[in-house]
Amino acid sequence: MEGRQIWWALNEMPAGGGERLAVMSLEDVAKAQGFHRSFPQYSVTPLARLDGMAARLGLGSLCVKDESHRFGLNAFKVLGGSFAMARYIAGELGRDVSELDYGRLTSPELRKELGQAVFFTATDGNHGRGVAWAAQKLGQKAVVHMPKGTVESRFDNIAREGAQVTIEEVNYDACVRMAAAEAAETEHGVVIQDTAWEGYEEIPTWIMQGYGTMAAEAAEQLRQQEIGRPTHIFIQAGVGSLAGAVAAYFANRYPADPPKVVVLEARAADCHYRSALAGDGLPRAVDGDLETIMAGLACGEPNPISWDILRRCASAFLSCPDWVSARGMRMLAAPLKGDPAVCSGESGAVGMGALAAIMEDGAYQELREVLCLDRSSQVLLFSTEGDTDPERYRRILWDGELPVV
Repeated sequence: MEGRQIWWALNEMPAGGGERLAVMSLEDVAKAQGFHRSFPQYSVTPLARLDGMAARLGLGSLCVKDESHRFGLNAFKVLGGSFAMARYIAGELGRDVSELDYGRLTSPELRKELGQAVFFTATDGNHGRGVAWAAQKLGQKAVVHMPKGTVESRFDNIAREGAQVTIEEVNYDACVRMAAAEAAETEHGVVIQDTAWEGYEEIPTWIMQGYGTMAAEAAEQLRQQEIGRPTHIFIQAGVGSLAGAVAAYFANRYPADPPKVVVLEARAADCHYRSALAGDGLPRAVDGDLETIMAGLACGEPNPISWDILRRCASAFLSCPDWVSARGMRMLAAPLKGDPAVCSGESGAVGMGALAAIMEDGAYQELREVLCLDRSSQVLLFSTEGDTDPERYRRILWDGELPVV
């Protein structure tokens, strides 16, 4: 039974870290927002306010940023890849990214000036689709490698965007190394990956800044709804770039009183949880097949840039079995009366499932009390994808796959 419970590690690591908070400066995030707003497909994604659910769980408020509406791609990932590509192109042309909006980047004149780049990436689905979509819009090429176990629908979505895409017989982290090796051997080859390693840090930083558009939208929507600063943010982590970006953005926006950040991982790929559990501030890796329904979180090696942020800013790290996400999917899809429904996929709903368990199950009373989750709490969740695997989505919602423990 122990393996079916949510495991948690409070952040008791030595003081330090956080030097990378400047990566998510409000100025750089504003540049990313300006770039994304120039896209004809751009609109602010909804912030679903779940007042009924908040009351049921004993919270002050509960809001869910719904990224199933992002650019028609059913996930948030395109924000990072597109901005990184824009910043790369700006650098090649010796310009600031603020000078290159969507119209300029897609113009025949710029394509002639830049030439043809080939963007390589590894993905469990959403990131690769975003890179492929952006490359197509910008008149560039994309090569995408996916790990074994990838479902056909996610492969097809990327192929439809015009990318060269393959499914390899290795896990996600090995696909990353494959993409990097191929880019190094290709003329004008560029790796667009949201994790970092020695000698490869600039582009992952730009990807994180692109994710800042989502965080900044949510902050403004909370202000408009007169909720203001969230007291708690539940945010999922694969390599950790999204979690680090969100944590750093809100730390920079509210430096005197930042929200408590709770990092959520799939049990099969809980490298951040294991790193926090070790307690020395050093990142740990998880290897193997990383089998989980949360495909977007099936990453075994932390991004060192975002780890530096999270080891300072996160309050707790949670390792979640798959049923936690499945329950979150059902709760969001079938809300309480008066609350809006949210179509949230396996990697998007783990925050809802974990929050509900913490608030309702006595097994997590200690965690609830340590995090100070109560009727004064203003909680923000990020549903980072919609039904990117439609067949599994229906099996979970319609057929009851992965019931609650």
